[in-house]
Amino acid sequence: VSVGFKQFSMTDNILGLPAGVLTGEEVTKLYAYAKDNGFAIPSFNITSSSTANAVMEAAAQSKSPVAIQLSNGGGAFYCGKSIDNSNQKASVAGSLSAAHHVHQLSQVYGIPVILHTDHCAKKLLPWLDGLLDANETYFKSTGKPLFSSHMIDLSEETLEDNIAICKKYFERMAPMGITLEIELGITGGEEDGVDNTNVDNSKLYTQPEEVYKAWKELTAISHRLTIAASFGNVHGVYKPGNVRLAPEILGNSQKFVKEKEGTSGTKPVYFVFHGGSGSEKEKIAEALTYGVIKMNVDTDTQWAFWDGIRGFYKKNEGYLQGQIGNPEGPDKPNKAKYDPRVWLREAEKSMVARVIEAFTDLGCLGKLKQ
Repeated sequence: VSVGFKQFSMTDNILGLPAGVLTGEEVTKLYAYAKDNGFAIPSFNITSSSTANAVMEAAAQSKSPVAIQLSNGGGAFYCGKSIDNSNQKASVAGSLSAAHHVHQLSQVYGIPVILHTDHCAKKLLPWLDGLLDANETYFKSTGKPLFSSHMIDLSEETLEDNIAICKKYFERMAPMGITLEIELGITGGEEDGVDNTNVDNSKLYTQPEEVYKAWKELTAISHRLTIAASFGNVHGVYKPGNVRLAPEILGNSQKFVKEKEGTSGTKPVYFVFHGGSGSEKEKIAEALTYGVIKMNVDTDTQWAFWDGIRGFYKKNEGYLQGQIGNPEGPDKPNKAKYDPRVWLREAEKSMVARVIEAFTDLGCLGKLKQ
């Protein structure tokens, strides 16, 4: 995949979206366009400026809509692992630093970006509190929030508690136009220190009644709601056949909500697909027909980033055993090979290729072209 790209401007994308971080009705407009046209926007976890830049480069090169997200652990890593994370202060600081990075450089890359935070479990709510404080400060000075959306994952709580706590936070988010993403049912596997590998299998499959209850109560606050309803999703990558995805659950939920509410459209709910890495491509395609408008990707791009470094090392192994001395001679310097800018760039290029593959899988490749 070529990694050169020509910047494009607001007038070049079909929705007239501005370059930079999207908020409020801009996010809603993009999600509605995705649902109406049967594609989803991949949301990539970042942990560094290099991973963030790789995502933005791929989006600019291919003129594709994109979301960038931070997990709690990703925010802490962005801040620096030596920083004490008591009361989530490192996760907050790192997430805010990454947010400002994306705000600044998405303008340079000339792309619209949805800026999101990933799974926030109940014990991590102080992280979200800190981010909402920052959103409110930013909103007062700019009229826009710092983030496009936030996810609250209370899937391990009762449905009633899940909805009640999400309502409290949504009431704070709605005046700023921030989209809320919630989780119903549990995503299996392990991600960012949360281990659900041994969870009861029944909890991996959400019921239409649960979707309707959450949708009904939360859309009474704001229409900017997305739902990650579990249909067998698992974080990580597993051998084919070891994970049983049942995307028809999403279709049944859409029918249930429509019948209850008499909505004009056939897909009133905006669904999110978690645990997308390694998923069967036919199951991804089926999920898109049921109103999935965003899919999270992390494990596959982690591998791609590492694979770029691995390939560089294998190709240049003889030049990477010391500062001096290589196959060309014992006195030859190796700085041109071990300079971090060289091998990190190889990681970025490998990740760019994997991001573009995700655009293709989700049917959103080039969807911002006129």
